[in-house]
Amino acid sequence: MPNEDPENIHLASVDGDDKGVTAVDANAGVAQIEPSPEPRAQATSWVRDVLVSVFVSAFIIVFLYQPVRVEGTSMLPTLQDEDRLFINKIAYRVGEIHRGDVIVFLYPHDHTKSYIKRVIAVAGDELRIDHGRVYVNGQLLKEDYVPRRYADERSSPDEIVPPNEYFVLGDHRSVASDSRDFGPVERDLIYGKAAFVYWPVDQMGVVR
Repeated sequence: MPNEDPENIHLASVDGDDKGVTAVDANAGVAQIEPSPEPRAQATSWVRDVLVSVFVSAFIIVFLYQPVRVEGTSMLPTLQDEDRLFINKIAYRVGEIHRGDVIVFLYPHDHTKSYIKRVIAVAGDELRIDHGRVYVNGQLLKEDYVPRRYADERSSPDEIVPPNEYFVLGDHRSVASDSRDFGPVERDLIYGKAAFVYWPVDQMGVVR
């Protein structure tokens, strides 16, 4: 009850006759009856709680996180076909895109489609792919997320990633369609960072 000190309440029980909650004050020895809420008040409270929940959920989905479904196997073993995950839509509005980030972007040749890939090189990086081995700024990239069985022997011409663009690859190199095929991705086409897999349960966890 609003005006009582919680430290003074030793017992709360339901009184069947009075249809309310009886609270015993240990210091004063006085029992007070709190009547049950009226049905109309209960309904109003329920509607209010539902509206608040809907508003908060809508805010999160519209401005912060968006659920998406993975289609295809180009990101195995990190992401599997039919995985459900949340993408962070605000991450790149307030922060930078980094090498190693798993991003969601509009396919450069058809903006009605979205792709999910890993950033390998950012604007200004010198990139070389030699028989599947990736070199960024002259250093061999350590790619623990690409198991040997998913690697390939493809090579790509040496290049410098243009300003405001990002070179992306799928983790399953032998099947992925990525920047080796459609080129670097413009910054304006990137709209989310893969954050958390929520389904299936055995795949649940942060995307790394």
